[in-house]
Amino acid sequence: MPYIFFIMISFISQRANVRASFAPLTMSVAILAAFSSSSVLSQNNNGTELAQVVVTGSRFASAPDSAPIGATVITASDIRNAGVDNVNEAIRKIAGVYGRQSSYGTQDFDLDLRGFGTNSSQNMVVLVDGVRLSENELSVAMLSTIPIDSVARIEIMRGGSSVLYGDGATAGVIQIITKQIGQKALSGAVTAEVGQFGHKELRASLGQAWGGVSANLNLSEQKADNYRDNNAVDQKNMNVGLVWAHKDGHVGARIDSARQDSRFAGALSLAQFEQNPQQTSSPKNFGSIDSDRYTAFFDQHFGTWEMAAELSRRNRTGKAFYSSSYGDSASTYSSHQTQFSPRLRNVSVSDNVINELTAGVDLIHWDRQTESSYSQADATQKSTAIYLRDEIRFGQARLAFGARHEVFDKNSFDPAPFTTANYAKSQGLNAWESQGSYALTPQVNLFVKAGQSYRVANVDENGYTLVANTPLTPQISHDLELGATVGNVTRQFTARVFRHHLKNEIFYDPTANFGYGANVNLDPTKRQGVELEATAALNQAFALAAKWQHLIARFTEGVNTGKEMVMVPKNLVSVNMNWLPKNGQSANLGLQWVDEQRYGGDFDNSCSAKIPAYTSLDARYAKSFGALELALAGTNLTDKHYFSNAYGCKSGIYPSAGRQLKITARYDF
Repeated sequence: MPYIFFIMISFISQRANVRASFAPLTMSVAILAAFSSSSVLSQNNNGTELAQVVVTGSRFASAPDSAPIGATVITASDIRNAGVDNVNEAIRKIAGVYGRQSSYGTQDFDLDLRGFGTNSSQNMVVLVDGVRLSENELSVAMLSTIPIDSVARIEIMRGGSSVLYGDGATAGVIQIITKQIGQKALSGAVTAEVGQFGHKELRASLGQAWGGVSANLNLSEQKADNYRDNNAVDQKNMNVGLVWAHKDGHVGARIDSARQDSRFAGALSLAQFEQNPQQTSSPKNFGSIDSDRYTAFFDQHFGTWEMAAELSRRNRTGKAFYSSSYGDSASTYSSHQTQFSPRLRNVSVSDNVINELTAGVDLIHWDRQTESSYSQADATQKSTAIYLRDEIRFGQARLAFGARHEVFDKNSFDPAPFTTANYAKSQGLNAWESQGSYALTPQVNLFVKAGQSYRVANVDENGYTLVANTPLTPQISHDLELGATVGNVTRQFTARVFRHHLKNEIFYDPTANFGYGANVNLDPTKRQGVELEATAALNQAFALAAKWQHLIARFTEGVNTGKEMVMVPKNLVSVNMNWLPKNGQSANLGLQWVDEQRYGGDFDNSCSAKIPAYTSLDARYAKSFGALELALAGTNLTDKHYFSNAYGCKSGIYPSAGRQLKITARYDF
């Protein structure tokens, strides 16, 4: 069967036409209020009880009682009730994950699970249906390319997860699971949206099933001038999937295609920001990203055994043009990634003991060609990984142990003069994990997780290091987490205490190389903190969710011992209120407070200022008239002028967007 998929992907790839590619006290009160509230059934906006959610903690579909320990799951109903219109927004608003405004004008905020600052995207793995969306370069996973109507659920696993997910899974994993089984009759939705700053968006989704065959199609286009000058974006996305459900299994294929054109507003100094945060410092800069993914997949049960695999091919072309006082520069980056991930699972039951054994292989081949005035680099990375994980469930206890070994072969050749990107390096790494949970009562569950995770430097990081033509040493993290969950699905409180000890953390140090900057392995660092989450249905119509993260990130050795890491807020607070009566109305109110943080270049904590704390307020109201829903939404309603991206001391500032109002019309059929 895998050979059939390989032939299918090769055929499609060869014929694809790819174009050049607040405060903590408030939070505590909110949590206590939520936890002491009355209990009702979890409902959607029609007042019906929600169905159970299937999760994929072992890289196989599992029942809710087998969900990854300490995981957060966002369902399609959660997304509709909150009224969010893109995947990145769902992760930030519903799950309370911190995000920094994108400099590309898109909805792809830089998500940061556990305080990794400018390198947050490199310490978190993002997958779509088991296939890595994270890049082997300094770019953010493009969640905006995933149509929101195609999402069945989003799973967020915080903390080290390299055993199952490999490179870069220290802060955690975000997995998006798309809808694969359509309704028997033709069904779908059309959504149109207009807003300030020239925002226009149109989305359409269709789904139907014939017997065991199901098809889904999702299309979207978004255009916006955006808040800042020279920051317009035009993005088109397409997702089509076909699944055949047969006895004891599924087989299917999916194509995801995206075209994005952006203008780059550039960074500002603090003086420029205070004068006018909407201005641009780079009126001539622009770029584009084109991406196509072709995926085939299957799963099949054989008694107590289950086999599954994905075979995926992704082609991505990025172009950029920059103009400065030093002259103009154009570049094209063409990259390709092939992933094959076969795996096996055996679930056995004996004397009320359930044993789940998972074993698998991840094979990934990535390459990129660069065409620019300063580089002609041809780079490749091949990785081969094998992993094994065993979980035992007996009585009220769960125990899991796992290990992974992965070998990376990195090569780069650049004939351009004065290049620093010529190397050939093989790196072998190991990950392990040990997890356990125990239900003291049906509503009180304790859990603990410990392990080792890793990350290797990507092609961009290895291209500019302190020692020319020498790749960076892999980053190793020893991870520990203790937690407890109290309550049930309608009223729940979760607390986690975590710590990550990192050696050879990979980071860009602007103070290195005599002040010219370079990618380096840092002296040992540590991230530790507390995460509190509470959700509650206050009555039949109101539901509250509140989250607080307190995080300390510091150097533990070296010249900067005890100094704070840059661009890591100590406290993050988010509160969301949903109003869902049974009369076709719905409303959502969201508040987020972000504490102050060090500027990006302030490694020795000598800068006389910090990035200021800020509070943002969002709201949405919707009314349904049969199949038609009309909504009015606003973000940053207080029109707060703030920023979260700043890469120098009082400089390198990328302002966040001001107040924006949007009107949406959605028709379901």
